[in-house]
Amino acid sequence: MNQHKKSSLWTVIGASSVGTMIEWYDFYIFGSLATIISTKFFPSDNPTAAFLSTLATFAAGFVVRPFGALFFGRLGDLIGRKYTFMVTLVLMGGATFLIGCIPSYETIGFLAPTLVLILRLLQGLALGGEYGGAATYVAEHAGPGQRGYWTSWIQTTATIGLFVSLMVIMATKSAMTKEAFEDWGWRVPFWVSILMILVSYLIRKNMSESPEFAKVKAEGKTSKNPLKESFGHKLNFKFVLLALFGIVMGQGVVWYTGQFYAMSFIEKVMGLSDQVGDIMMYAILMATPFFVFFGWLSDKIGRKWLMLTGILIAVIAYRPIYSKMYETTNIKNKTEIEAKTVVVAETKENKAKALDSVYTTTKEFTDGATWKEVKTVTLENGVAKIGDDGKPKVEIKKTMVVNESDKWTLVWLVFIQIFLVTVVYGPTAAFLVELFPAKIRYTSMSLPYHIGNGIFGGLLPAVATSLVAAATKANDAAAEAGQAVAVAEPYLQGLWYPIIIGGICFVIGAIYVDGKSTSHKE
Repeated sequence: MNQHKKSSLWTVIGASSVGTMIEWYDFYIFGSLATIISTKFFPSDNPTAAFLSTLATFAAGFVVRPFGALFFGRLGDLIGRKYTFMVTLVLMGGATFLIGCIPSYETIGFLAPTLVLILRLLQGLALGGEYGGAATYVAEHAGPGQRGYWTSWIQTTATIGLFVSLMVIMATKSAMTKEAFEDWGWRVPFWVSILMILVSYLIRKNMSESPEFAKVKAEGKTSKNPLKESFGHKLNFKFVLLALFGIVMGQGVVWYTGQFYAMSFIEKVMGLSDQVGDIMMYAILMATPFFVFFGWLSDKIGRKWLMLTGILIAVIAYRPIYSKMYETTNIKNKTEIEAKTVVVAETKENKAKALDSVYTTTKEFTDGATWKEVKTVTLENGVAKIGDDGKPKVEIKKTMVVNESDKWTLVWLVFIQIFLVTVVYGPTAAFLVELFPAKIRYTSMSLPYHIGNGIFGGLLPAVATSLVAAATKANDAAAEAGQAVAVAEPYLQGLWYPIIIGGICFVIGAIYVDGKSTSHKE
């Protein structure tokens, strides 16, 4: 490869990656701010239900991604890669900006979650068309033999997008009080995206079409019906199914466990809401270069077994990793300094202008960790209000701050998970691009990618959180009845979803995916 071609490729990758990174940023700030969003756009009388509703809305954006893949993939195979992913960029940026403008539930009622859902669906459609376009565009510039290396730069954009979203959120938090951020400051990261989109649009505007697609178009060989040729052709559809169930399904759950579920687990289960940003950012920063390494390695040793090995290790390692994470902050493993335990009881006015009884307990431990529990009892006429379940309405929020040693233990445990993501995800774009002929590549590769990531991966946070909530509820019911614990280690129950899906994918991929030749003839 001569110097001119390398220079041209870096320009292509830069323009493609910046836009794709921004789209991932737009997509993920919703998940990163899920805890606050649940209090803004959903009824506040049931925090758990509101949080699950937020995760369901977050998941809806993933579920619709395959439809975006079909619509924009067809468009990309008909008119070209460049113009299609310029449309997806503008659509994503506009939807993200508008989410930051929606009034709260208290202001416009159920119209708020309805509008959020609609905009999340638009985001999902846009992202469904973006990734396939960017990966195809880069791969078709790179040519065979080095596609793993060059497309791996696109693979970094999802993680970098999450990293940038966390940075913007933390910078916004540091620029204002906690109360101001929770009141209106959380909207700023959504508004910032419009500036990013403008810059990326101007960069992409000057890009040329990919040489491979331009050649196909010049020769009059573009597909007349990409959807029919992609999914109506028996051999091609077979490759679509093999890609989905033999590789991408497992890749999807590994990706979302290692990054999103890890973040949710640290914040919601372990209570490290003040440290989760630092932990995730350090782990992401250290792991991101390995996307490029494993993309490059897949060019040398093949893609199939590299990706399947990452999936298998993840399936085996998840329970030990999450058990270690949980035990790192388990106060039962720490020595309390009893003289420093403080309990404060007070009455506070809530959003409905009624009074609540609030009991705040703070503890310190010999290793430097601090722990706080805030128990809020909703009052009605001076007595505890009875909820729909016939029990006093009580909200309990526990938070913790660990010492530097424990924080870095968690950083490394998350790093291991994201490292496994890089093993599987780094070669994925090249693997998918090489499966399909150029004239239907955008459509054919986009669908398995977005079903694997959008459905199997995107549903993971909501499904895993629901499994943990169900196990916790079963244990609470058993405790009230004076029975033994119903489910051991309920906080690990959510991991059964990625373990089962990843295990099935490994078996299918090992048996049916051809590791020697990953393409078929037109």
